[in-house]
Amino acid sequence: MLSLLVFLLTLSVLVLVHELGHFLAAKKAGIKVEEFGFGYPPRAWGKKIGETIYSLNWIPFGGFVRLYGEELQEAKGQVSQGVNRAFWAKSKAARVMVILAGVVGNLLLAVFCFSIVYSVSGIPTATNQVKIIEVAVDSPAEAAGFKQDDLVIAVDGQAVKNIEDFTQKIAAKKGEEVNLLVKDGEEKNVLVTPRSNPPEGQGALGVVVSGFEMKQYPWWQMPARSAWQGLQEAVGWGGLIASSFGKMIVDWVGQGVAPQDIGGPVAIFQASAGVAHEGILAILRFMGILSVNLVVLNVLPFPALDGGRLVFILYELIARRRPRPSIERWTNMVGMTVLLGLLLLVTINDVSRLLQTSALLSRFRSRWPF
Repeated sequence: MLSLLVFLLTLSVLVLVHELGHFLAAKKAGIKVEEFGFGYPPRAWGKKIGETIYSLNWIPFGGFVRLYGEELQEAKGQVSQGVNRAFWAKSKAARVMVILAGVVGNLLLAVFCFSIVYSVSGIPTATNQVKIIEVAVDSPAEAAGFKQDDLVIAVDGQAVKNIEDFTQKIAAKKGEEVNLLVKDGEEKNVLVTPRSNPPEGQGALGVVVSGFEMKQYPWWQMPARSAWQGLQEAVGWGGLIASSFGKMIVDWVGQGVAPQDIGGPVAIFQASAGVAHEGILAILRFMGILSVNLVVLNVLPFPALDGGRLVFILYELIARRRPRPSIERWTNMVGMTVLLGLLLLVTINDVSRLLQTSALLSRFRSRWPF
């Protein structure tokens, strides 16, 4: 139940913030907002305040904004009647502002989530120390008695300057017994033999080390430091997601390698189940990462996405005329159909991965080979 609640709450906040960005920018640009809805139709309740209907809908996550004259064909008829509050009747700059406001909202949400996490956990601050933050099971480090939060001071009597220096010293001693000076409250010498051929994903000793500490600065510095760190993390995740997505497209189109790591609603629900029991900070970080994902996805120049709508405005700028309403309408319809199809395929892939790891399916396969 908790996992479902976190899943619905996370998606609802992500979509509502996105749509709120469009809503506020449209109001600022003087565009009439016909409806701002929580959830998706059919409508359960609605109240008109001013010129906008604020509604609650039966599908209980997400939300939407319905702008006056959002479709070009509809807007042309309104402009001809002297109506200047339609979306397509506004200047190109105003329309770009409204379209980008959604992804800006998601970016700000990500920065906010990461900032809250850092304000509580502390600011990552570089040190000259080598701190062990994880010890692998059945590794030389575990056998030697290394523990989390141990500090490595020296290797065979030579002082360790930083992580790079520590890594180089250990690499030069693979297969040989080394004497590490370790500090855990008090200094002690520990003998350990780095592996020449460690398992995949592990190093010679089987430890994860860090040269950073989570530092709490004076309270009056924390808001600015947390916000700056939150912005850096949001930008970092954005670059990582964009590059991964680009590589996936190149591999798919150029080499015919179908993407395996992409996930849909089922995968998000699985991840929600994982973070739901780790506390509010884990949930906030998860929400921040998903919000950055939504930013990258929406800026793609694909029909029906915000990036696709920007393409039409770019065409208008270059061609000095607006696209034909029928082309704009059908392009968005085809784009939406493709997106829904991809969502269905991704969901099927998610379910398939779940079933492949299910013991229940193994029993079924013994009777029905599918």
